[in-house]
Amino acid sequence: MGRSNIRNQNAAISHRQKRLGKRLENQRGGMVKGLVFFFLGLFLLSAIAMGAGGYFAYKEIQRDGPLTEEEVVLLKPGASVGQIADILAERKIIRHAGLFNAAVRWRKAQGKLKAGEYRFAPGVNVLQVIDILVDGNSILHFVTVPEGRTTKQIIEIINNNEVLTGEISLEPREGSLLPETYGFTRGESRDALLRRMRTAQEQALGELWETRTSELPITSPREALILASIVEKETGVSSERRRVASVFINRLRRGMRLQSDPTIIYGLTGGEPLGRGLRESELRGETPYNTYVIKRLPPTPICNPGRASIDAVLNPEDTDDLFFVADGSGGHAFAKTLKQHNNNVAKWREVERQRR
Repeated sequence: MGRSNIRNQNAAISHRQKRLGKRLENQRGGMVKGLVFFFLGLFLLSAIAMGAGGYFAYKEIQRDGPLTEEEVVLLKPGASVGQIADILAERKIIRHAGLFNAAVRWRKAQGKLKAGEYRFAPGVNVLQVIDILVDGNSILHFVTVPEGRTTKQIIEIINNNEVLTGEISLEPREGSLLPETYGFTRGESRDALLRRMRTAQEQALGELWETRTSELPITSPREALILASIVEKETGVSSERRRVASVFINRLRRGMRLQSDPTIIYGLTGGEPLGRGLRESELRGETPYNTYVIKRLPPTPICNPGRASIDAVLNPEDTDDLFFVADGSGGHAFAKTLKQHNNNVAKWREVERQRR
């Protein structure tokens, strides 16, 4: 065989190899394109499915919930999102705990759900539940502390409240608590409420002290608090607080004894009702609280005065009154002189005789 024939054969073999290579290359290209189209189709189907699932999930969290009657739920501090979801599902407030978990993540509300006692309305949906828990719109309970109660009596009121928690470890001073109605959520401790009451009294006293009338015979907020506690116990008629305060202010200016019966009673019973009239011996008894004997304010308040009584002491009426006595109508008769006062006392004694 000649060299030309060998070259022809080699050329033919090379041509066939090239054709085979192109064929294989085309086949590989087709396979790659097929795989690309396959995965692209799969991705599109998944995206469509996810989109449809997301749409239906979004509609579900906006749909009215299964609750048919108002429900109150207590969520304790430290509960996880999963635990909260389980509680809500168990109480039929939501349908699916898993969907609630997903909605919390979608709203980026992890760590924002607040513990507390919550009231849920019928039909509340998942998004509304999340908003309620994020806002912390817990149920508020209330305790009312009337003016003129001693600290011991206030502590008894706080202890008798069954919604508050914990034992009282604080020992508030007499007069240091502001009588008011206080709102609190279930789970708040008794000590925490007492601290709020103490802070409220400090703030009220500080604010009112700055508004005081000039040239008062009291030199400190503490003295104002003591005198306010006496005014608080002397009258329950709001319209005459400033006038009662003026009597004591006028007496202090003149160096007169205050002669307030409630101070004697506090020295005898700690502020508990005496249950009878004062005896002559008790009027003369030498105790730190007997203002028929001492020519000064007692050493401490005799109760916890309200804001109005503190204000009355710091801004009393401008009068010349030095005496007052009950008038039989729930209020008092005031007098500038002892003679006028004795006449008023005689009238009050007649009212007492008629009542007996």
